Amino acid sequence: MEFDLQQLRARDGYKLLTGLIVPRPIALVTTQDADENINAAPFSFFNILGSDPPVVGLGVGERRPGECKDTANNIARTGEFVVNIVDEALAERMNVTAIDFPPGSDELAAAGLSSMPSSRIAPPRIAESPASLECRAVSTQDVGRNRIILAEVLYLHIRDDLLDKAAGYVHTDRLRAIGRLHGGGWYARTTDLFEMPRLNYEQWQAGK
Repeated sequence: MEFDLQQLRARDGYKLLTGLIVPRPIALVTTQDADENINAAPFSFFNILGSDPPVVGLGVGERRPGECKDTANNIARTGEFVVNIVDEALAERMNVTAIDFPPGSDELAAAGLSSMPSSRIAPPRIAESPASLECRAVSTQDVGRNRIILAEVLYLHIRDDLLDKAAGYVHTDRLRAIGRLHGGGWYARTTDLFEMPRLNYEQWQAGK
C-alpha cells in the first residue's frame, strides 16, 4: 500500500504514522500560566534532538482549530517548561493528566501528583517522576496546526538509584520508562532490552 499524505485526511495520516513511529517517549510537561497556576499534560511527540547544548523537541497540537493548548500558551508566555519522565508507576496518573480539563484546572491534584520547586526555572517539576528536565524554549515554529518547540535542557533531576555515579550513566533498565504506541490507549514497557555493540569499519570488514 502507498499513501499520499498530502491527499489523506489528517486523522487518517495520524493513525498511520503513530502506528509506525513507535515507541515514542512521553513528556509529562509542567508549565505555569500568568497567575502561576500549574498545568500538566503528556505529549508523545517528543524527543532529544541534540547534546551540545542539550536540546529537546516538543510537538504540541491545537486543542481545537485555532485554539492553542494551555501548554503551548504557557510556554509562549514564559519560555519555560519541565519535561517529567513517565515510568510504569506513573502511567495511570499520567493518563489522568491527558483529560481535556477546563483551563485553570489543577491536573496534578486530579491525578494525585505533587509538585516540587525547580532549580533554574519557575514551573515546578513532578515529585513522583523518576527524572525531570528543566527546559527553556529557544525556537518555536508553527506548521499548520502543529507548534514545534525546541528547547535547551538547563537542569536535570534524576532519582539517586537510577544513576551509576562512577560512570555517569543512567541505569535505563531500572528507569522502567514507558512509551506511546498506536491507537487510543496502547503503550510499551522498556523492560525487554537487548544489547548490540556498535561496530567500527575494521570490525565490520573482519566479520563479512
